[in-house]
Amino acid sequence: MPELTIAGLAREGGVGVETVRYYQRRGLLETPERPGLAGREGGTRRYGEEHVRRLRFVRSAQAAGFTLEQIGELLVLDAVDDRARARELARQQIGVLDARIAELEKARASLRRLATECGGGKAGPCPILTAFDKA
Repeated sequence: MPELTIAGLAREGGVGVETVRYYQRRGLLETPERPGLAGREGGTRRYGEEHVRRLRFVRSAQAAGFTLEQIGELLVLDAVDDRARARELARQQIGVLDARIAELEKARASLRRLATECGGGKAGPCPILTAFDKA
């Protein structure tokens, strides 16, 4: 893989340039040094395959529901090969996801019930609208 600019890294990771910079500020991605030009600073930073891999890791972990703090911890755990703690974090996240899934399933069931009531043809306000009005 050829070296990339920050825009190329962002494109490879499926994020915007500002997201890459944010991850760098949070310490999740390394910020490479600028190469010197004729004895002065100012060259374009270059990113390689390892940067792309790490950026994709961060995005995948976020998609799994991990916070940026947890992702930072996972990255540290990867460096020291602490599988027990990584497994513990994963189990905790599974619990969070299970609770969220249960909440979403409850919301889906309520919405299905309201949609059925709304289609019942009874006079008066739509149960969907009145339910959301009370919330």
